[in-house]
Formats: sequence, structure tokens, C-alpha cells
Amino acid sequence: MRRRGVTVLLGAVITALLSIGVLAAPIPYVVLGPGPTVDTLGRQNDKEVIQVSGRETSTSGGQLRLTTVGVQPDVKLLSAIAGWLSSDEAVVPYELIYPPGQTQEQVEERNAEDFAASQTSAETAALRELGYPVQVVVKTVTPGAPSEGILKVGDVITSVDDKPVVVASTLTDLIRARPAGSSLKIGYTRDGKPATATIVSAAADNNPPRIGVEIEQQQPHPFELKIDLGDIGGPSAGLMFALGIVDKLRSEDLTGGRIIAGTGTINDLGEVGPIGGIPQKLVGAKHAGAKYFLVPADNCEEAVRNAQSGLPMARVGTLDEALSALETIRAGGQPPKC
Repeated sequence: MRRRGVTVLLGAVITALLSIGVLAAPIPYVVLGPGPTVDTLGRQNDKEVIQVSGRETSTSGGQLRLTTVGVQPDVKLLSAIAGWLSSDEAVVPYELIYPPGQTQEQVEERNAEDFAASQTSAETAALRELGYPVQVVVKTVTPGAPSEGILKVGDVITSVDDKPVVVASTLTDLIRARPAGSSLKIGYTRDGKPATATIVSAAADNNPPRIGVEIEQQQPHPFELKIDLGDIGGPSAGLMFALGIVDKLRSEDLTGGRIIAGTGTINDLGEVGPIGGIPQKLVGAKHAGAKYFLVPADNCEEAVRNAQSGLPMARVGTLDEALSALETIRAGGQPPKC
């Protein structure tokens, strides 16, 4: 059928559906589209997104833009048809975004919590990159537990079986890597003095092995750091926040004067994780004038399928890899591709 004929037929069908109100009926789908992008090095609502007090910061000639996905939850059939026909949007089942048994408010609350956690992990990863190590500090010792009489509140745990404890999760992983009843060589510092002790792990009620301490993660640094950005949810801004912090606290301009966009979760160790909505985020980055897009390694296959013309993509799996990619881009080279 000729294009004109298809257009006329489609118009006739839509007119008929409108006449009986079908297109105005709600359906169990949501429409995903490109959301706003934000320069983590810039200002939002008259405030710096990344705020540093007590230390001089550098300025950048470019931008490091986090990307988001816009969600249209209350979809009518007409909007869904438009979304299906659009190359920039996606129509997905409602329960994919709002799981059964959870209200929109509950999902948004969880997304806000994930967003806050992503900021904390971004700060931790960036500060570690800048030379401020994490300290895993004993907060309490459980009475009758294996550590009682050996470790004290305020001790900084530095190693397990000579393997360094770089963040709090490392301690947990190292203890659980061996069965309950194992003799563990625990390295720690007390009042600034290094020491070691042997502690036999235990487990109760089929729980994982433990040594019976509650810990907290500290990261002393001689300045205050705050991320101030509202109305965005989820954990996917972590990478771009971490890069923004490093850019502000180092003298060199990581962007080389370019607009760099990207996405990806980040954990305390600086590992970059996959996210959702990569097709829409690529479109948003292109609209924002980005010259490069940093893609989590595990999202590369999907990103390649949804590549935007004129927007090269770099594959990153860690904060170090992202920094290396930016260095290569600044030098005029080609970073690892998806």
C-alpha cells in the first residue's frame, strides 16, 4: 500500500477510535522518554550541584552531565500509540516501573533513597581516588561474641588474613569467605598503633560467619562536601557525581572543554554498575549537546543498538576507567568503545 494510503487508513482508524472514546481510555503501560540532564559541575536552582567548603576548587571549561529518564505513568491509548511510533520513547508495562503491591509514592520514595545512597557512594569513591582512604571503625562489640576482650570501640580494622580492608563491605566479605569456626588474623590500629589478633569466627541460627562487632565507615577529609540536587531519583547518577567531585578538587579540567554526558551506578570501591533507560538517556544527552557519552560496561550491548548519530560512546567499568577515558578524549584519542 502506498504511503498516502497508509496515512489515510491510520487517520480513519484514529478518528473512529476517538469517536467512541477508546483513545482516551487508560491502559496499564507507562511511556519512557528522555529526561532532563544536569551538569554536575554547574548550578541548579541557583545552587552549585556539588558544594565544597574549606578548600579551593577548580573551574571547568566543559560540563559533566548526568542523564535521566522521564516517566509518564498515567497513559492513555493515544499517548501509547504516539510512544510506540516515536524513536525517542518506549512504552513498557506498568508493573515494570511500579511493581505490584507498591504505590507510585512508595516507588518514588525508594528511588529517592537510592538517589541519596548514590551520592554517598559517589563521595566515598571520589575521595578514595583523591587520596582520602576509608577507615572501618569498631562502633560496638557484642557481649559474648568472638571479638569481646580483643577488639575495642574505636579500633580501626585494617586487614583480615593480611588482605586489606578498604571499605566496610570488604570486611564483611573477607569474614564470610571462610566458614564459621575459622581462625582469622585481624589487623587493626588502636590509638594510632598497629596490632594484630586472632579471632575465631562464629555463626548462630544459620547466619553467615561473624566476629561480633558493629562497624561504621569513616573517611576523614579537611573540607566539607555536599551534593545538592532534588527532583531526581534512582542510583544511576553515581558515576557522574563522582567525576564531578574529582574535577572540582583536582586542578586539571577533566572535560577538556567538552560536554561529556554519562550514566552508571557506583559503589564505594568505584565500580560502575548498569542502569535502565539507556536509549532515552542517549537521546537526552544528544539533545543537550554532549560530545561523548560514558556507558557502563554492562549496558554497552543495549547502547550500541540505540546509538545516536554524532555521539561517540566510551565503555567504562570503574571510576578509574572513566577518568582514563576522559584523559584519552582530552588528548584527542579514542577511549575503549562499546
